[in-house]
Amino acid sequence: MPVTLAEAKKNVQDALTLGVIDEFRKSNWLLNNITFDDAVSPTGGGATLTYGYTRLVTQPTAAFRAINTEYAPQEVTKQRYTVDLKVFGGSFEIDRVIAGMGGIINEVTLQMQQKIKAAQALFNDTVINGDSAVDVNAFDGLEKALTGSSTEFIPGEAIDLSTSDAIDANYKKFLDLMDEFLALLDGRPSALLMNSKLWAKIRACARRSSAYTETKDEFGRNVSTYDGIPLIDVGEKPGSNNPVIPVNGTTGETSLYAVRLGLDGFHGVSMAGQPPVRTWLPDFSTAGAVKKGEVEMVAAVALKATKAAGVFRKIKVA
Repeated sequence: MPVTLAEAKKNVQDALTLGVIDEFRKSNWLLNNITFDDAVSPTGGGATLTYGYTRLVTQPTAAFRAINTEYAPQEVTKQRYTVDLKVFGGSFEIDRVIAGMGGIINEVTLQMQQKIKAAQALFNDTVINGDSAVDVNAFDGLEKALTGSSTEFIPGEAIDLSTSDAIDANYKKFLDLMDEFLALLDGRPSALLMNSKLWAKIRACARRSSAYTETKDEFGRNVSTYDGIPLIDVGEKPGSNNPVIPVNGTTGETSLYAVRLGLDGFHGVSMAGQPPVRTWLPDFSTAGAVKKGEVEMVAAVALKATKAAGVFRKIKVA
């Protein structure tokens, strides 16, 4: 049964786990909105966490025919894919004396919040850049799936949005190309994923064209949109200030990703009957001075149709 983190929260009784799921949702638009297909059951003694699916690669065609002639046969092209669920998160250790000192903020709470922050940053990074051929412990992301695909949109020359003057000169051309790019997808995207530099540039372009609006999410935060499509900054890589979606240091160019979320498009995958996020608090009720706390998620992502996601290259932001 497909679930979101909001739905998973309803089935969790432990107050800490419930709070952790909330923290994942509040600090990460993608985790709050992506649907997880909780269809993977461990088999073979727990050694297999594989999700298989068929990805449509081409679209069906139709044509006219003359009397006494036949249609030219055409079949949609599909490919069989599997994704393996991966385990990610983090742990921390804390001395029972420090845990009991109190202060401005509880140390256990602080460490747990920071591990949540790191885990959601790792999820965003892997959704974009994950490559199991490079790191066998990671799942594959959008960059690997979209490179060379029919929805990789590469303009003939870079679109310069690096300065305010450049935006004034080029925003109409950029928005025309943006609409051309979005037309490659099989439906209206659920979100446009980008880094903070491009987020500011697209907002500036959208304001100049009156296509910029803001909405509020369920936590009361403003969400910027272009023509009603949320503009989402996917943030930085865990443990650094480097953006998940890089800016080329030589050319100043970056990329924009579009995704249509849904079980027939781009979605998450989790284990059947288990919440996607689990936590373990330090147990200071037993002997031992230093105790460990952990946050962990078991998940992957699947792109069911190539046209449910796309990438727009060569956007100059610096």
